[in-house]
Amino acid sequence: MMRYLVSGLLAASALATPALAQTVAITGVRLIDGRGGAPVEDATIVITEGRIVAAGKVAVPGGAERRDYHGRSVIPGLISDHSHVGQVSGTETGAQNYTRANIVAQLAQFRRYGVTTVTALGNNAPSFAAIRADAHAGGIAGADLFGVMQGIGVPNGAPPQSMLKVGPDQLFRPSTADEARKAVAMMAAEKTDLVKLWLDDFGGSVPAKMSPAIYNAVIAEAHARGLRVAAHIHDLADAEAIVAAGADIIAHGVRDKPVPPSFVATLKAKGVWYIATLQLDEATFAWADRAPWTLTPFARAALSPALARQIDDPAWRAKILTDPKTADARTSLAMNLRNLKTLYDAGVKIGFGTDSGASAVRVPGIAEHRELALMVQAGLPPVQALQVATANAAGLLALRDRGIIAPGLRADLLVLDGNPARSIGDADKVVETWVAGRPTTF
Repeated sequence: MMRYLVSGLLAASALATPALAQTVAITGVRLIDGRGGAPVEDATIVITEGRIVAAGKVAVPGGAERRDYHGRSVIPGLISDHSHVGQVSGTETGAQNYTRANIVAQLAQFRRYGVTTVTALGNNAPSFAAIRADAHAGGIAGADLFGVMQGIGVPNGAPPQSMLKVGPDQLFRPSTADEARKAVAMMAAEKTDLVKLWLDDFGGSVPAKMSPAIYNAVIAEAHARGLRVAAHIHDLADAEAIVAAGADIIAHGVRDKPVPPSFVATLKAKGVWYIATLQLDEATFAWADRAPWTLTPFARAALSPALARQIDDPAWRAKILTDPKTADARTSLAMNLRNLKTLYDAGVKIGFGTDSGASAVRVPGIAEHRELALMVQAGLPPVQALQVATANAAGLLALRDRGIIAPGLRADLLVLDGNPARSIGDADKVVETWVAGRPTTF
């Protein structure tokens, strides 16, 4: 954990000054602008005061600082619509980890791996509001931060307290519709960006499940206050029920059975966003499998010392691989991949998220790169996977100042060796990440 914190502090010291006022021109790059079109070769990106001034086949302004990145690719910074912060330290999960220092270190790691905007989708303490404000103002040397405040679960049910170990100020568990409305009102007062609810029984492992009376009250109160609702689901029946009730975002993929045409049509007609979080299930077994990507320096550099020791422990790996939940995760991932392709091909709005930071093995930054690879495995062309992770992800958050590389937008950029439009694995060849015009090297 020490290396993780120190690297975050070093990044903070390097980026403590405001965005430079002079104009910078990045030249000779392969421009993949996030819109899903063909790359523009030998392009130039011009940046002034943290904003993109021009991009494409454009001239270098006189007096600009010129950076020749010939042969490299530039894409928009990745945007996570579903992550968590302050829940994990090393291999431990719990409220004791919800500290400013830990969250800042995690945002720095997200940034090093090219994730320039993070949505912490629930289980946040009231201190989140100040950290988010500092991130928006550029006072944190990491990813920008949005999120759901506490979120709404169920007494004796989801999300399992035995798994999360959150504090009493990090989650509401209303037992009546009136309590649910009051919880939404409190989140609105805290300026939550979204409302999150958990509609799932975690494979029958929790005794209670959210009733229609509660989730209908949550959705109605949120909408009355101009807030959108993201719903944690696993099964198709729950997804159908919560969409019928008016949820705006499905926060995990349907993983128990194929999505039928009727559900696909409903998602399209209502404009509901769908976040698959493919990496959630992959992370359950991939580190124990010693999948080739887990052995790369790129992946290993993201691990805290405690997590590295855990995944290198043969006894831990054997325990994971013989756990029945691991077999379930493999099955869930296969169904999630299939359903994502069905929904994408049908034109459903697809967001980008991983549930990174919710458990130790869902590693910030690495999870997002794996999500890109898994989307391609599902059948999305690489350039469309990149569009989901940038322009689409910004669209889900209703952020109009980022997600593509275009004049007037934030200079949130990811500089890569290779060509990720041809091979998504090249997205792992991170050279630099720019946040609001300020670069840091990997």
